Amino acid sequence: MKVIYSEKQRLHRVKYEFLSGEPTPCFEKPERADMVLNAIHQHGGFTVNEPKSYGTDPMRWVHTPDYVEFLQSAWSEWEARFGSEHDASPYCFISPRHLRHRIPKDIEGKLGYYSFDMTAAITKTSWEAIQSATDCALTGAELLINGEQAAFALCRPPGHHAAPDLMGGYCYINNAAIAAESLRRQGKEKVAILDLDYHHGNGTQSIFYQRDDVLFVSIHGDPDYDYPHYIGFADELGEGKGEGFNLNLPLPQGTTDWSLYGPALETALAKIKEFGADALVISLGMDTYEHDPISYFKLNRQDYSEIGRQLGGLNLPTLFVFEGGYAVDDLGYNTVAVLDGYMNPNT
Repeated sequence: MKVIYSEKQRLHRVKYEFLSGEPTPCFEKPERADMVLNAIHQHGGFTVNEPKSYGTDPMRWVHTPDYVEFLQSAWSEWEARFGSEHDASPYCFISPRHLRHRIPKDIEGKLGYYSFDMTAAITKTSWEAIQSATDCALTGAELLINGEQAAFALCRPPGHHAAPDLMGGYCYINNAAIAAESLRRQGKEKVAILDLDYHHGNGTQSIFYQRDDVLFVSIHGDPDYDYPHYIGFADELGEGKGEGFNLNLPLPQGTTDWSLYGPALETALAKIKEFGADALVISLGMDTYEHDPISYFKLNRQDYSEIGRQLGGLNLPTLFVFEGGYAVDDLGYNTVAVLDGYMNPNT
């Protein structure tokens, strides 16, 4: 299987996030990709490739032009305003219930306007990493169009929480959504996105919620108790043309092991088959692991191999797009377990 990765993605390193009211070293860090690459090299059977460059036009397929422009200019505006090396982070947020929807001129106001939480700060070199991650996803999609059965886009920062004009949850540009849109524009009539991250892919859902050509299915922690809290419930089925093309499968916090996860995966795969997808994008979050520090499912490495085998059983051109996963020491081996299960279903 071909793996697409760029060292430019190391350029994004946020110092701190706020967790339970405390400043905490950010869990989303370059070492996450390092551990996956180490496991890939140890395992064998993979080739690591640099991504092609696609510019910013594909970002505008799923994100608003003003949001993309904000991400490009945010650091320079922050630096001009504060002359500071501290990460650019919002301190106030727009509320859909009370405040006027007007883009502020000041960078502090813009950061709050385009954010929904405090986990997606911007550093001096974030933009290069963000663009490189998107290039990885687009290169992976192009590989499928050119005949590859599967590819793995090792994207960081991740993307599935990024909405058309919002960053959050460590995410800035929605890599999986752009890859799915690329597949559609290059001839795939029906594309399914299966989000396996512990946290609901709120950004991906919002991008495709009114469309019937891209199916979104997500297995995740119950948003009544888990991030992102306000979206990801089972009654969210899509709107307009998209009604019936959104499936959320929330599972309980703390008690979900394979006995609960396995049936949910069967439901998800059945929905993809019913949809008649001719390509599949996997938002591959590995924070469903039993020892993940910020998530609460109980999956193990054997379960990940089984997930890979069942995904391979769909026999669809498949692009894996890396999302979350924060148990760094085990992250690479768990990721490879999914990919190996896909490639070698009988072992």
